[in-house]
Amino acid sequence: MPTKNKQIFQIKVTLDNIKPVISRKVLVESDTNLESFHYIVQSVMGWTDSHLHQFIKDQVFYIADDEGFDSDRTVNYIDKKLKLNDLLSEEKQNIQYEYDFGDSWRHTITLEKIVEAELGKKYPICIQGQNACPPEDCGGVWGYQNLLEVIKNKKHPEHNDMMEWLGGEFDPKFFDIEEVNKLLRS
Repeated sequence: MPTKNKQIFQIKVTLDNIKPVISRKVLVESDTNLESFHYIVQSVMGWTDSHLHQFIKDQVFYIADDEGFDSDRTVNYIDKKLKLNDLLSEEKQNIQYEYDFGDSWRHTITLEKIVEAELGKKYPICIQGQNACPPEDCGGVWGYQNLLEVIKNKKHPEHNDMMEWLGGEFDPKFFDIEEVNKLLRS
């Protein structure tokens, strides 16, 4: 539990290049390490942590491990010492988060506000969200847009197969903040 003077970042996570907007707002301790912050992003967005990821700031790539990466770009490997406040320190600053290098889900991470921790409050906590996260392995932005077109047209030749692949249902507008906060607490 944080002490009273601990800094809390209000972070907005927005999935890039998707309409309607898919975003989350989360309160997180400013000194959260990047590895833990990755799991926070996974939880609030609805991803399953099934793929590689990286953070990007000022053309520097922060990745979880060095398997299969070219060394022709500036790369730092995430360790438990690298904290969120090492990359973000002022309101309105952004970093990028990329998840699943095949589908290339890019997120903009924005530091919206810096506030003091509330005594007795547990962090992280999701305070707002819009729309469902795309399903894993649906083919990136283009694949997700195609998925939405197929499932809204019951006469589409791929409708039944797509609905079966989705497990029978998918509501692109659905977001359950209580479920997200349960995940963050576990």
